[in-house]
Amino acid sequence: MAYAIESLIKIVVVLGGIMGTVAYLSLAERRISAFIQNRLGPNRVGPFGLLQPMADGLKFLFKEDVIPRHVSRVIYIAGPAAVFVPAFIGFAVVPFGDTLSLFGRTIQLQVADLNIGILYILAVSSLAVYGVVLGGWASNNKYALLGGIRASAQMISYELSLGLSLIGVLMITGSLRLNDVVTAQATHSLFGFLPRWNVFTQPLAFVIFTVASFAETNRLPFDLPETEQELVAGYHAEYSSMKFTMFMMAEYAHIITASAVIATLFFGGWHCPGIAPSDTTLAASLLKVLAFSIKTGFFLFFYIWMRWTLPRFRYDQVMRLGWKMLLPLALANVFVTGLILTLSR
Repeated sequence: MAYAIESLIKIVVVLGGIMGTVAYLSLAERRISAFIQNRLGPNRVGPFGLLQPMADGLKFLFKEDVIPRHVSRVIYIAGPAAVFVPAFIGFAVVPFGDTLSLFGRTIQLQVADLNIGILYILAVSSLAVYGVVLGGWASNNKYALLGGIRASAQMISYELSLGLSLIGVLMITGSLRLNDVVTAQATHSLFGFLPRWNVFTQPLAFVIFTVASFAETNRLPFDLPETEQELVAGYHAEYSSMKFTMFMMAEYAHIITASAVIATLFFGGWHCPGIAPSDTTLAASLLKVLAFSIKTGFFLFFYIWMRWTLPRFRYDQVMRLGWKMLLPLALANVFVTGLILTLSR
């Protein structure tokens, strides 16, 4: 019973944290884009515009929910949910801290510690495209259908590079558990002063994984499934009110999970230089959570920064990059990593 209550509390905390981050990530995107474009951005609702996400949420909640007559109703309604759920459950295996000692219990700061955590993330992240394809097809709109087809083709093209880029990390770590990946980065050092984060030992894998993550989350310069100039709004062209909001929230939740996974796999996760991994005091545990949050926050900012900096690729460029550049580089990285590990024995 104690374990069930502990797990329920962790689920509520993580889900609430992601929902709150999604809300204010939308505000951050608007304010950062305004800064980049020399504008002000939303600053009227609440001090410094901090209540703008609440106003937006109420607006979407009370908007009329229009369901066109020509859609396949059941699948049309199921589409947003099929995107929304995988976006949130992917974070379950990400360790957002080490351990926390409270009330005589040692609490692991992770919802589910699976021994196949990386495979779980790869499997769950690939499920969201089904909701996109179903929503695009059920809308009975040619632009929405094209957006869904583009999303499926993009996912297939970049899922291979995404998975292969992790092989080098797994070869070094020797485990699929994300906690083991973090511990391996926290308990060793490079040259005596650099943390042994995988970004230093697997830089090519980091670049490939980051680029593929952009493509997996359909963010600029890979937002071909919803490009406004060509497809009006793509797969969600026929959606309104809360159904459209679910698509939008799912995209931001995917960004949060992708940023957390990048921080975990390549930047030491909760590891904070200067704090021993064996230090389990309350202050050290909270600092480790803070370190993880800062690393994840940086990549959230990086996602926004890239959106308002890089132009959108053409579709042929997206396919060429995925198949002719990232895939061969990922295979080469696996070969070189295996060769180095073999020679170093």
